[in-house]
Amino acid sequence: MTLVRTGAERLAAEPALAGGTRLGLVTNPTGVLPDLTPTAEALLAAGAPLTALFGPEHGLRGTAQADGGEADAVDERTGLPVHNTYKLSGRELDAAVAAAGVDTLLFDIADVGARFYTYVWTMYDLLASAGRLGLRFVVLDRPNPLGGAVTEGPELDPAYASFVGRFPIPVRHALTAGELARLFGFDVDLTVVEMEGWRRGTPYEATGLPWVMPSVNMPTPDTALVYPGTCLFEGTNFSEGRGTTRPFELVGAPYADARLAPALAALGLPGVRFREVWFTPTFHKHAGTPVRGVQLHVHDREAFQPVLTGVSMLHVARALYPDDLRLLPTLDHLWGSGELTRSLEAGEDPRELCPPPGTPQGPLLYR
Repeated sequence: MTLVRTGAERLAAEPALAGGTRLGLVTNPTGVLPDLTPTAEALLAAGAPLTALFGPEHGLRGTAQADGGEADAVDERTGLPVHNTYKLSGRELDAAVAAAGVDTLLFDIADVGARFYTYVWTMYDLLASAGRLGLRFVVLDRPNPLGGAVTEGPELDPAYASFVGRFPIPVRHALTAGELARLFGFDVDLTVVEMEGWRRGTPYEATGLPWVMPSVNMPTPDTALVYPGTCLFEGTNFSEGRGTTRPFELVGAPYADARLAPALAALGLPGVRFREVWFTPTFHKHAGTPVRGVQLHVHDREAFQPVLTGVSMLHVARALYPDDLRLLPTLDHLWGSGELTRSLEAGEDPRELCPPPGTPQGPLLYR
């Protein structure tokens, strides 16, 4: 039973909510109704004047790996032109949107609640483009799968702005796409088609909505839960589990040894246990090489603090393997400043960089 009615479901029942006479839909495989009908098909069946589709990172169909998109094409199911937005911004993005000939952009993509997940920054760039081009922008809101009740981690330092963070929000931001769109504050004709029935603190499993993989390495709600912390390992030469069936839940390196799991367990981190594992990534870091590491098992979702956990794991890895663990420039962009790298390299305890969990701030639409 579906307890939450998404913005897409509401718009499919009442297309006039979008306004406009030539609609462009920014979407991917998560853009579906509860019965799994793609939003684009549902809108066309309802008589909405949908004339173009736009794909983000990973593409409209979700075939591309991280840092990839899909080429412009024609969608075989709707016959609509598909325009790639990934790695376009500023004038290039304006030109691509203008060439589509739309007067209204619709955004229907599921986020995962972490600042460095790129879909909200696609929305950010398109909001800016819509403002420059004089287009309407409509967000079809969806749940924050982390519950939307707790924030974690520091806000982005604007000096480190990139496509994994363009606006000063915490690592775990606790907002929905619609709330973020309002927070960004662009001078644009913005409408949020709000959800019905969603309350902050609701686990995704309790919404009654189907889970559709937002991207190729985000297979389950369990992945999304740990992602705000273990994604930080993308900024190191540790594997974050890409190339396995449990990405971001598995973390390890060829040089890790029997000390890792007990050292993590000894921290007594809230809501999580660590199990020693071996795995062999099929692609990405250490592809084809057996890797020793840990799997995170979250046993208390409400107590679990993913950002604190990820930072603590980095601290232990740095202490155990100072000559092997490499910190990459990517880590600064993920963290949103150079402070985490500086702390780790100085041998300090980076957990001091984590503010206490907080409550979401901004123009909240839901309580």
